[in-house]
Amino acid sequence: MIALLFIVFTICLLLGIPIIISIGIGTYFALQEVNIPLVILSKSIYTATDNFPLHAIPFFIFAGALMEEGGMSEEIVDVMMKVVGWIKGGLAIAAVLGCMFFASMSGSGPATAVAIGFIVIPSMVTRGYSKDFAAALSSSAGTLGILIPPSNPMIVYGVIAQTSIVGLFISGFIPGIFVTTILILIAYVICRRRGYGIEVTKFSLRELLVTCWLRKWSLLTPFIILGGIYGGVFTPVEGAVVAVNYSLLVGVLIHKKLSLAKIYDCLSRTCLICGAMIILIGLSTAFGELLTLAQAPQQVASFLGMISDDWRVIYLIIIAFLVVLGCFMDTMATIIILTPILLPVMVKLGIHPIHFGIIFVVTNEIAFLTPPVGANLFAMVSVTGLPIERISKEEMPFIVGLIVAVVILAIVPEITLFLPRITGYLH
Repeated sequence: MIALLFIVFTICLLLGIPIIISIGIGTYFALQEVNIPLVILSKSIYTATDNFPLHAIPFFIFAGALMEEGGMSEEIVDVMMKVVGWIKGGLAIAAVLGCMFFASMSGSGPATAVAIGFIVIPSMVTRGYSKDFAAALSSSAGTLGILIPPSNPMIVYGVIAQTSIVGLFISGFIPGIFVTTILILIAYVICRRRGYGIEVTKFSLRELLVTCWLRKWSLLTPFIILGGIYGGVFTPVEGAVVAVNYSLLVGVLIHKKLSLAKIYDCLSRTCLICGAMIILIGLSTAFGELLTLAQAPQQVASFLGMISDDWRVIYLIIIAFLVVLGCFMDTMATIIILTPILLPVMVKLGIHPIHFGIIFVVTNEIAFLTPPVGANLFAMVSVTGLPIERISKEEMPFIVGLIVAVVILAIVPEITLFLPRITGYLH
């Protein structure tokens, strides 16, 4: 059954059939081979999507779109420029910090890349930065959208792995800061070598404080959302709804940039994304259940056990596998299909599900940048009109940095587990 499943799935991908349909076709033929009624497929789709924590995803997507249209991303970049504008290459660093801050509100990689990229890329080109570099920087820093909480892939992983979503959110903070630091260092070195951002502004604490006060409504957003979730005031789903209402309040009444037409456009974009996501989650869940039924986790564990009994070696092998697979599969599909297979293997090796979840997410950050599926990469192609080859070339240093980051995070678990351990979310 497994052989037929993967043969049909692979053939469909090679024929250029969309991954959602390829998963469905592969699952259909596998069900037919073992004479399982097809009604089980529709039941799996319904059960997978009828899950309360998943309701947070459409609200976070909608909130991110409202924040982008409501001018919040522009204000965030403005504040970050006051913080690091005195450094050579400060605008590039501000772009990374802007993505980090916006990520704490949106939960989406492509949304973060586009929201900040629209603001910083024209400014960077005007100030002498290469447009290719600006696009690559925005797409790479945009990957922080799925690591800095709240994160949509973390929500999906938490549901599949049956682990604490709040615990995953908390565990994402230190890795998020760690990856942000690596991206900033890479951007800084490139700017120094190429002479980008030579003109700098003088740091002024007074200007920074004034700007923070003027942009306070945007800056308060992550503190309201995450503070409420971690403080136990509301659940992640309720926090996502709060994010939508707060974004509407700020965009309509304070910034006055959200019209009915823009709100409708944001809602339409959300529906299109979530419609495809629901189908993907449902079919991927059925796909994963078939693999579990065929004892794929046991076979994978047995195979890896023959290679090595050192958990670090196994971890690195799985990371390499996920990086390669990420070039061809959507992030959500990867998490839904592989979590039931790989998680039992990692738990048997003594790896905590929360730690593996963060490694899974960071590995998928790399997938956002690699063709032929890379969501952030193609988002920047559509934003800038640049050929994919030029952006991909400039992304290489950032991809290497992300690979180094995920390896360090994997072999030093305490970086990830420190915060959930001291806050009581590590069970």
